[in-house]
Amino acid sequence: MSVRRLAAVQPESFAFTPENAAWADRQIAKYPEGRQASAVIPLLWKAQEQAGGWLPEPAIRAVAEKLGMAHIRVLEIATFYTMFNLEPVGRHFVQLCGTTPCMLRGAEELKEVCRRKIGPERHVTADGALSWLEVECLGACANAPMVQINYDYFEDLSPEVFGKILDDLAAGRPVTPGSQNGRQMSAPLGGPTTLTDPALYERPAPTKGTSQEVPDLQAAGRPSTAAQSPGDPLGAASAKEEKAINGKDSREKREAVAATAQDNSPDVTGSKRVGPKTGTGVRDPEE
Repeated sequence: MSVRRLAAVQPESFAFTPENAAWADRQIAKYPEGRQASAVIPLLWKAQEQAGGWLPEPAIRAVAEKLGMAHIRVLEIATFYTMFNLEPVGRHFVQLCGTTPCMLRGAEELKEVCRRKIGPERHVTADGALSWLEVECLGACANAPMVQINYDYFEDLSPEVFGKILDDLAAGRPVTPGSQNGRQMSAPLGGPTTLTDPALYERPAPTKGTSQEVPDLQAAGRPSTAAQSPGDPLGAASAKEEKAINGKDSREKREAVAATAQDNSPDVTGSKRVGPKTGTGVRDPEE
């Protein structure tokens, strides 16, 4: 990971707004006494949000003092995690994924769009509207190429579509996040390819004698009550054949085996067998 340093130009001070200070207190209260430092990540994130998308050095000190931490400890955290921006960004901060799936699907062309419309990486446009940065995988590989702008993902981009999104953002016009080619989430491009037969989704008409009380269960092929369950003709025939051969059904045979085991085991309650009289487990030879 490249070295991350604080911006050369910093504001003189930073203080949480009353609303954000109350929010920070609620986050700290989630942790046991003496463990307030566990809230450092969410407090840094809130400070970055309040500062306009980046984390100035006075904000790092303010978080450290609120949590009773050494300044250097919080600085280490802020400079380690790339989610914290250490220099000013535009109101619309473009994070462009440049890892393998996006690169193979056109990320290089999107970088050229950024250079042409915004400038080099980390440069903020004169009106403060836009800045951009190439980042590692953002986890939307199935919809490559893609970018994250502030909190939203824009996926399945082409250079033309991406350029229009940047123009709209710069002009203050609304944009629509998500896939830009009409696909549903990460579904196959062009629509579903399996389970497309409409008959699969038709509810069968009720047959004579079936209940109308629970149509969902009926539609799923499950009877609503045990009384409506059809019999098992194969199972019944098998049981009848077994009984004709053995003279007993399976349940009677199991009960007979269990009764025999009980009669011959001194450890079973109700056994008729007498247990050993000695502590050695050896029966008296005179019996």
